[in-house]
Amino acid sequence: MFEFHIRKEPMTVDHSRRSDRIVARCRALAACTETPGETTRTFLSPPMHAVHEMVRGWMEAAAMRVWVDAVGNLRGVYAAASGDEAGPRLLVGSHLDTVPNAGAFDGPLGVLLGVAMVEELQGERLPFAIEVVAFSEEEGVRFGRPFLGSLALVGEVDDAWLARRDARGVSVEEAIREFGLDPAGLPEAVLDENAFAYVEVHIEQGPVLEREALGLGVVSSIAGQSRLELTFLGQANHAGTTPMLLRHDAMAAAAAWIVAVEQYARGQSGLVATVGRVETRPGAGNVIAGEVVTTLDVRHAEDEVRERAEKELLAAAEAEAHRRGVRVAKHVIAQQAAMPMDGALTELLGSAAERAGYRTRAMVSGAGHDAMIVGRRLPAAMLFVRSPGGLSHHPEERVLVEDVEAALATGMELLRGLDVGLWDERAR
Repeated sequence: MFEFHIRKEPMTVDHSRRSDRIVARCRALAACTETPGETTRTFLSPPMHAVHEMVRGWMEAAAMRVWVDAVGNLRGVYAAASGDEAGPRLLVGSHLDTVPNAGAFDGPLGVLLGVAMVEELQGERLPFAIEVVAFSEEEGVRFGRPFLGSLALVGEVDDAWLARRDARGVSVEEAIREFGLDPAGLPEAVLDENAFAYVEVHIEQGPVLEREALGLGVVSSIAGQSRLELTFLGQANHAGTTPMLLRHDAMAAAAAWIVAVEQYARGQSGLVATVGRVETRPGAGNVIAGEVVTTLDVRHAEDEVRERAEKELLAAAEAEAHRRGVRVAKHVIAQQAAMPMDGALTELLGSAAERAGYRTRAMVSGAGHDAMIVGRRLPAAMLFVRSPGGLSHHPEERVLVEDVEAALATGMELLRGLDVGLWDERAR
């Protein structure tokens, strides 16, 4: 494979005002929405056409060749010093879709930082090409599963994916056609065989960097995830006439287990566990709950720890249910293995930040990102940008201009310092 080396010479570049342009562009894209008054932009919805038009214009102005692949990823390539695109290629990217009522920066910031990195070269060509990838779908809102854009890039979109339907009954395949694309072209959406690495910049989506007064963090790993649905099945009955000792209260069992989940996770370093949804049936104030449906989300950077936690939390649910004569049924929604970032590339990213004059800290990403999909095929690294207030997936989500400058300066140091070695045929 390509070997990474880093040059030691510092780069002198004027960083003034360029970050304001990136922030302004993110806010311009946020105005492209399905729902007036908020930013909501799901996979290949009509406002994505306007987004593509704007980002395409910025890419083309930076001398990039631009196209939209068959899954709707917007892609721009800046040729290498050789004048063509046939040699080694660095990918930089993130996503353009959003959750409902989103902020302006989750996803688009990484795309527009990639475009800005090419702009900052001002026509200078490097020993490798740069491809900026703006993924069409990462959030999983429209079709209930995330990462459709990056899955297409690594060649993992199959017929079952294309047959998935949204709430209106439209399939992924139909959505692609409605957007003006041809799903038959999906094989051509797979990343170029000469791609040697992937770098993604993303807002942190949490409070850690702000708490430590840091603008940037270097991601060491993306946590694995277990998502389950647990249903507690008891006996609905009259709240006034059923003695406490004769009840089979599904709500009481679920409530005790929810507290147990919190207590368990607090005692395990690096583990997070969340019961995010509770639905009670019949849901009347004067009726003992006969059925309670809950969700469980467990995450950790080490799959062994996550899997053990999942097993023990399920055992806790069974124990709380048994005490009350209640049954528990489980349904696995998703299992996602942890994805360590590439050690060598991550070290280079941290060194680039240091040379640019910024302190960073290593951190695990509790949220999923396209890097965990692309990382299956390429060495991948991620740079986090501080989220003021820890807000994300929220209309008040924001970034600090100085942190955007730090991220761009770090990206430029990485570009200018990255020395790509020879291609090892055995690694292909």
